[in-house]
Amino acid sequence: MNQPAEKTRLVSKLGERLRRAALRIAPGAAADEALFEELETQLLQEDVGLEATRQLLEGLKARAREGRLRDSAALRAALTEDIATLLAPVARPLLTETPSPPFVIMAVGVNGVGKTTTIAKLAQRFQASGRKIMLAAGDTFRAAAVEQLQTWGARQNVPVIAQAQGADPAAVAHDAWLTARARGSDVLIVDTAGRLHTQGNLMEELKKIRRVLAKQDTAAPHECLLVLDAGTGQNALRQIEQFHAAVNVTGLAITKLDGTAKGGILIAAAARFGIPIRYLGIGEQADDLEEFNAREFAEALVGVSAETVT
Repeated sequence: MNQPAEKTRLVSKLGERLRRAALRIAPGAAADEALFEELETQLLQEDVGLEATRQLLEGLKARAREGRLRDSAALRAALTEDIATLLAPVARPLLTETPSPPFVIMAVGVNGVGKTTTIAKLAQRFQASGRKIMLAAGDTFRAAAVEQLQTWGARQNVPVIAQAQGADPAAVAHDAWLTARARGSDVLIVDTAGRLHTQGNLMEELKKIRRVLAKQDTAAPHECLLVLDAGTGQNALRQIEQFHAAVNVTGLAITKLDGTAKGGILIAAAARFGIPIRYLGIGEQADDLEEFNAREFAEALVGVSAETVT
């Protein structure tokens, strides 16, 4: 019964976060070649990428030729539709049910993307839905990383399995899985060391963690969640490419959509890789992690309210 109000709240919240980076289309302008050129420039500046920009513009120009796109208002509505359609295939929520718990999420990503914070927010979401959660402090590479995760765990009353700094991350993951299984945990989230996607030795470490988990449960990890900073722009595509090649990424969490980050990178990623986008991080608060919704994101990015798009 409260769904429309809730949706409006989320669109408004995301729209405010994307306000500085939202597309700017002059009201009342004719849908002519000059407007399309301006839109192309904005889409590329927004990190939508050449492939997706070309796809979007072709659809809009086809409507214009048919007389179905006469002004900027119609263009906004059509662009929102096309972006939502392009993103719809990757708007797939993460389902954590498994016949043989725990459901294992392996979180990966480069340094500084907000991986640990995302893990904490995920733990809180799952906890609020009644699931029993456990965390594994597999980032034994970075100083204080274990303590950071333990602090989050203590705040939320979530157990954290850890060893000393410098310990084998695969051993931590192995111990955490055994403990989670013994304690009847529903979800185990395994943190891993932040690393550059070009660091081959550390990428091999991720492969080892996957192998160790798979020996306990052939389906594990059930989700390999790549955390990306929206502010890194086109470099995010390179990160997806490298991590996917190494560990078969099954989902994306896009963080830091709370400043001047350019949200178009989600469109570029969807067009090139088709990997499900699970979550958006739109702030520092615990509830500022939202499940990705293609329609809401398109409306926020283009600046079209739910009432104006038909």
